[in-house]
Amino acid sequence: MIRNLIFDWSGTLVDDLPAVWQATNAVFRRAGVPEMSLEEFRARFALPFSGFYARCVPNIPLAQLESWFHEEFRRCEHLVKELPHAREFLQFCRDRGVRTFLLSTLHRDHFAEQTAVNGFDRYLDHPYLGVWDKRTRIQELLATHGAEPRETLFVGDMQHDIEAGRQGGVHTCAVLTGYNRLDQLRAAGPELIVEHLGELRHRLERSGLELDAQEARTSGAEDPKPIVTVGALIFDALDRVLMIRTRKWSNLWGIPGGKVRWGEPCLEAVHREIKEETNLDLQDVKFVLAQDCIRSEEFYRDAHFVLLNYTGRCAGEPSVVLNHEAQEFRWVSLTEALAMPLNQPTRRLIEAVRGRPGMAGE
Repeated sequence: MIRNLIFDWSGTLVDDLPAVWQATNAVFRRAGVPEMSLEEFRARFALPFSGFYARCVPNIPLAQLESWFHEEFRRCEHLVKELPHAREFLQFCRDRGVRTFLLSTLHRDHFAEQTAVNGFDRYLDHPYLGVWDKRTRIQELLATHGAEPRETLFVGDMQHDIEAGRQGGVHTCAVLTGYNRLDQLRAAGPELIVEHLGELRHRLERSGLELDAQEARTSGAEDPKPIVTVGALIFDALDRVLMIRTRKWSNLWGIPGGKVRWGEPCLEAVHREIKEETNLDLQDVKFVLAQDCIRSEEFYRDAHFVLLNYTGRCAGEPSVVLNHEAQEFRWVSLTEALAMPLNQPTRRLIEAVRGRPGMAGE
């Protein structure tokens, strides 16, 4: 049974990636080296950050780089937001009597500034802050608090978190809400990968706080049946299509959609899911094809989906509002869409639509 939870901070409980990226680029400007795009930063940033700086800015003392970083980070710290499901998960731990610890590189001043806003410090039994290399401190944490490794779970968003958990001999869970991409996290070999803390809470609730390694490798469904989903390729008045990018599909581009609920007609599910994920209302909805998606390497966990794919048009002026499931959207032509890094089910859908006379966009 899990009785202790060790959290990372950045990318696990709060979203500080925009602020950290902005502050790091400010450091690069002062150091006279090229800035990084967000995607390049996510691909190259790694802990301990002393090694990251050594690779990117090798000729400037670390103390100077840190001074520049904290100076800029204070200017953009207002960008830091609590992540969806984080507060509910921390309350879940409190309600179940699970001890909670923080093991983070975060500076104490920034922790005080951010917790003055979100109040997360009230949920933590003990924060370990300013830890440059978590692998060197986890044994101390476990010994100081008498935490049995087999009863302890380390939750983080980076390879370094998983490596630290392994160093301490504890269970490890990676979340997709932070810095490292799915492929990077898979390479670290955590026992469990979840989209967000809400999914982890659901798993722990269902299992009575047990963490079964075999269950962790499956889809996490209550039974092993295939999951029926709906999705729509949405056109606007200019015959552009809406593409969205999500972490759970390896940061590839795809279409909005989701699971069909018990007793819900598929057509109603299309309208509901599109409204929930994009805030768009659809008209002229047409069925295109059904696809099997079985244990796709592109998806973040082992799953068997039956994908029911549709086309539809925006009703009125499109004003996209993404929910927490997607990180970015674009309106593009079908030709432009096919040139994007798409997940395979979306690519097959677009190719099918282009090949059918009379379909939307023709």
